[in-house]
Amino acid sequence: MAKLRVGLVGCGRIAQLVHLPLLMRLPDVELTALAESDPARREEAARRAPRAAVHPTHAELLADPSVEAVLICLPNALHHHAAIDALDAGKHVYLEKPLATDLGDARSVLDVWRRSGLVGMIGFNYRFNPLHQSARRHIERKIVGEIVGARSIFSSAARELPEWKKNRQTGGGVLLDFASHHVDLMRYFFRQEIQQVYAELRSQRSEEDSATLELRLTDSTLVQSFFTTSALDEDRFEFYGTNGKLTFDRHLSRSVEITDAARTMIEVKRLRQACESLARNPPLFGRFLGGAMSRRSPARWLTSSLPLEAR
Repeated sequence: MAKLRVGLVGCGRIAQLVHLPLLMRLPDVELTALAESDPARREEAARRAPRAAVHPTHAELLADPSVEAVLICLPNALHHHAAIDALDAGKHVYLEKPLATDLGDARSVLDVWRRSGLVGMIGFNYRFNPLHQSARRHIERKIVGEIVGARSIFSSAARELPEWKKNRQTGGGVLLDFASHHVDLMRYFFRQEIQQVYAELRSQRSEEDSATLELRLTDSTLVQSFFTTSALDEDRFEFYGTNGKLTFDRHLSRSVEITDAARTMIEVKRLRQACESLARNPPLFGRFLGGAMSRRSPARWLTSSLPLEAR
C-alpha cells in the first residue's frame, strides 16, 4: 500500500514537539510538505524534515496536488480558515483543538466538512491516554457504583506564553485552550452530552487565564472544574460514585486509584473512635494539669510543648 502523503501546516511549539517527530516515524506516512510563516521556525522544520517541500503559506501547500492530508497546528484563531481552505482543496484534515474560537466559525467548518465527504478529526488526543481509557472502563462497569458527580483540575505552571495565547481573540483563553480537553473527556467518559453550562473567568497574567466551569450532563451528572495557566502542573480527575471514588492525575498516576466507600467508612469510624478517646483524656490538657499540680513554671511548660525548630 502506498504511503499517505501528508502536509504539516504550522511549525510552532506543538508541531515541533509532537507532530513533526511522529510524522517522521510513522511507517505508512510520508511528510511531503511544510507550511510556516515565521522564517526561523520554517528553517528549523526544514532542517528536521529535509525531504519535505517548504512553503511560507498554507495556501501554497494546499495547492500541491501530491498532498493528500494535512495536520493543522496554527494559532487557535486561524484554525477554522485553514480547515475550510484544506477541505475545499480536497485534503483530509486533522485539526488541533479547538475547532474555532467562535461558535459561528465552528459551525461553518462542520458544514463544509459534512459536504466534503473527506476525513476530519479534531485533536482531542487525551481520549487515547491509557489512564483515561481505563477510567471510562471503570465508569461503564460501575466499579464504584453510579457516578453522581465529578471534579477536575487542569493547571499549568506560570510559564512564558506566546503572544497569541495571551489574547482572548487569538487564543481563546483558558476555556478553549485547556477546558476544551476536559469537556471532551467528560463526554467521552460518560457517553453523554452537555445540557447546562456555567463559567466564571479571571484575567491575571493574560486574558482569561483562569476559569471555573460547572456542567450538567444529559443524565444529570454534575461536573465542577478549575483551569489556570498561572499555578502548578496538575491534570487531575475525581469521580464520586455511590460505592466509592475514582481518582487519577495524568502527570503523576500510573493507574486509576479506586477508593472503596465501605473501607473508607471503617477508617473514618476508627479515626472517630480515636478522637473520642482523646477528647475523654486529652494529652495536652492533661500535661497542663500535671504541670500545674507539680507547680512547674508556665515558661517551661510552654517551651517543652513546642517543636524543636520553634524553641
